[in-house]
Amino acid sequence: MPLISVSVPVYKVEKYIHRCVDSILAQSFTDFELILVDDESPDNCGIICDEYAKIDPRVNVIHKKNGGHSDARNAGIDWSFEYSDSKWITFVDSDDYIHQDYLLVLLNLCKNYKVDVS
Repeated sequence: MPLISVSVPVYKVEKYIHRCVDSILAQSFTDFELILVDDESPDNCGIICDEYAKIDPRVNVIHKKNGGHSDARNAGIDWSFEYSDSKWITFVDSDDYIHQDYLLVLLNLCKNYKVDVS
């Protein structure tokens, strides 16, 4: 199982979701899984998420009834606890994108400072 779970709540971000997901999948640190939580988005986000899952085995998609941003984040956490044994979980908002070394830098800082949460 991957070392890190990356959870992304997804709702009404059709014009941003590709940049977000592409930035995550392009990480220099590759031992991660991506959990895309489609919070019943009324646009094509759910379809886009499913397309990513078809082309990259690290991508997992949850389709859930709309419950808001926090509820979607919690669904990602719940999925990670139930289906994964990753040691770390991080969150990225679906209208953001991250630097290619985001996961590597974050993990190294946590290990170097011997912290459980960052």
